[in-house]
Order: sequence, then C-alpha cells, then structure tokens
Amino acid sequence: MLRSFLEPQTSAPGGPMPVTIEPYQLSASDELLADLKQRLQRTRWPQSFPEQGWDYGTNTEYMKSLVDYWINEFDWRKQETEINQYPHYKADVDGLGVHFMHIPGRGPNPTPLCMLHGYPWSWATFLRIIPRLVDPESFGGDAEDAFSLVIPSLCGFCLSDQVPQRGFGFQHHPAIYRSILHELGYQRYGLYGGDWGGIITFPWGHQFPQDLIGIHINYMGQRMRDERPDDERDPDLIRGFGLANAPIRPRDPDSLTFWKAAERFWIDQSGYSHVNMTCPQSFAHLVADSPVGAAAWIVEKYHQWSDWQEDFEEVFSKDDLLTNIMLYWINNTFGTAIRIYYESHHHPWSVKPGNRIEVPTAILSFPKDIVPLMKSRAEKYYNVTRFHSMKQGGHFGIFEEAETYAEDLRTFFRPLWQHEITPQEPQ
Repeated sequence: MLRSFLEPQTSAPGGPMPVTIEPYQLSASDELLADLKQRLQRTRWPQSFPEQGWDYGTNTEYMKSLVDYWINEFDWRKQETEINQYPHYKADVDGLGVHFMHIPGRGPNPTPLCMLHGYPWSWATFLRIIPRLVDPESFGGDAEDAFSLVIPSLCGFCLSDQVPQRGFGFQHHPAIYRSILHELGYQRYGLYGGDWGGIITFPWGHQFPQDLIGIHINYMGQRMRDERPDDERDPDLIRGFGLANAPIRPRDPDSLTFWKAAERFWIDQSGYSHVNMTCPQSFAHLVADSPVGAAAWIVEKYHQWSDWQEDFEEVFSKDDLLTNIMLYWINNTFGTAIRIYYESHHHPWSVKPGNRIEVPTAILSFPKDIVPLMKSRAEKYYNVTRFHSMKQGGHFGIFEEAETYAEDLRTFFRPLWQHEITPQEPQ
C-alpha cells in the first residue's frame, strides 16, 4: 500500500498520488487529558543541585515551574478553540493520513504558499505569522500581497501518520505534500521551509521544479555529493550531519566560517541528533510514557536555539511551549517524528556538484541560529536571488521575528507571483 512513497526520488517522478480530503477539528479526549494530568502529578523529579543552570541540559527548577503551570493554569481547551478558528483537514494520500491547514488569503490574487515546519516544532510555530500573511491589509499592508497557505504536519509529526516502513527519508516527503497541493488546485506555488522543512525544499526543488515559483528558507542542511578521496573528508562530521557525504576541507572563507560553526554546534549541542539518528525507538519508549520527559527534551532546544537576552520567556511563553508539546503528546508522535533523522542518516540523498536548484530562492540568515547561513555556500545549492542577514533572531526566526519575516516573504514573492498571473505577450 505504501510502496509508492519509498520509490527512489532521484529525478522528477510521475504525477500526484491519489488524494481524498476531509475536514478535521482538533479535539483531545477528556480521558487523554485526565491521564495527562495524573502523569504530571506523579512526576518523579531527577536529582539536581543549586548551580545546575542550563549547560547540563534542561534546568530542573524551570521544568518544575512549567509543570506546575501545565497542571494548574494551562488551558488546552482554549488553545484548541483558537487553533480550530483556522480550517484544518485530513488528507488520505494513497493510504497515508496527513493533517494540514488550508487558509485562503484575503485579497484579489493570493499567492499560494506551502509552509514546512521542522523539529522539535510544529505548525503552531506559524500561528503568529499566519494572520500577517493571509490578511496583510489588517496590518497596514496591501491586500495584493496576501498568501493562501497550505501548512502540513510533516509525516510522523504531530497530527500526521507515520510511514510504517523503513527508508522513508526527507527526500520522500515532497511527493506527498505536492499531491495535496495539486488536489487543492495549486499547480504553481511557493515554498517556505525552516529546519527539516528547509531541508525538504532541496529534493522538492530537484524533483518538481516545474511547480515552484520560488523558495524561501532560513535553514539548509543540504549536501552535494563529494567524489574526492576519503582522506579529504572528515567522516565523523559527515556522519554527524547525516544527510550525505559532505566536503569538510573548505577552500573559501565563508565555507570555513560555516564549518567551524557547524563543528561547535556538533560538539556542544548535538547529543539529541545522535540519539535520533541511532536509536529512535529506544527514545520513543521514554517520551511516549512521560510527558515531563518529552517536554524537557523539547524545551531544551527552544532555550538553546532562540535569541533571548534576560529571560527565555521573552521569546516563548509557557503557553507557546505547551501548545507545541501538546500537539506531539495527543497523537503520541514524539518518537515517530525523530525517525526522519534515522532514515536520512541511513538512506542519504544528495546530488552531484554543480546540480543546483534554479528556482528563485530567498534566504534569511539569523545570527543566533544553530549554524547561520552563508550566501556563498547557499549559492552552491540554490539560485539565490535574495539574501538578508538579520540583526537578531535564532533557529525559530519565523516565530521570533514574525513581522520582519512576513515582510520579507511579501517582498520576495510579490514580483514572482505578479509575473505568474500577468498574461504574457506572445513571442
């Protein structure tokens, strides 16, 4: 039934997969919420010490305050109500259940945009920017710049099913979401991607360039296949990033800067990635049974990877954090989401040097991202027509700097979509 998802995606495959779509509303059962509360109340806390900080991992005192808030103040039903104000759907894509939001733009000719989230976040990270994109006029902008948004939960994440077979890597995702877009009537559209979403734009741009008017990313983990001898590469770092064979002895200053930052990240902050790539099912047993353990794992990433000054909650409130965590908890997808690391490590996908994506591409580089993007490196993989280095913001830049990000999306896609909808003179 799922064999079509696992076919090699090395060039443009055939047409869209069969899709049926039904309306969907988010509604966790009372039994699930009661069980969650009991688990939270029974938490057995680890031993800690006064000067623990965050460098040992998630701070225990912070977690105690978060769990107290979770039990006594967090209102999940309120979050559900706000989430369900947007139209949600479940698509059956050749037997696979995929959740997505489809939010029509409020303007005369909205630009179709598919937005792809990453890990350990979800489409809830887009809730701050969605109104600005769908209805720019309400924020002092021009209705001509409105977007119609299609926002899936990545397969295995949050409210989407996992593919229950080995080998389903990031390179297999585009065909699924593309099938939904075509079923909705979008033959041409733009892409946004962050984290794994940014990575997924890479095979998408190679497999289906004919669909794309433009790509906008703030993260890339892409690789060109390196055909030089093994002694000119660093195999540990290659395996660490896990996506394909990557040259590790750069000649140009930008690449050297990038790889030094990557090495720092890999040494200091990448323990989660080793776990995800090597033993995802062992980890799944931990997070499926303990909401506090699962939350601690996720909260650490938000704390490490965001740009804040005095207080972590300057950027992410407890409600922001818990809403994202709940989207994983209610469908038991903490463990299935991380399989993308395992499959992409064990079934890498890459392209030959010089075979870049020619679709117009925009990049926002945030200074506190795990590895800030370098224009010269990005140009090896994409046709970069717009590159902007931000003064602030981290890995979750589209949430942290929603207003600025919305403006950059409008600026980039405006001329591309106008060209798309303007009748062309016969040659």
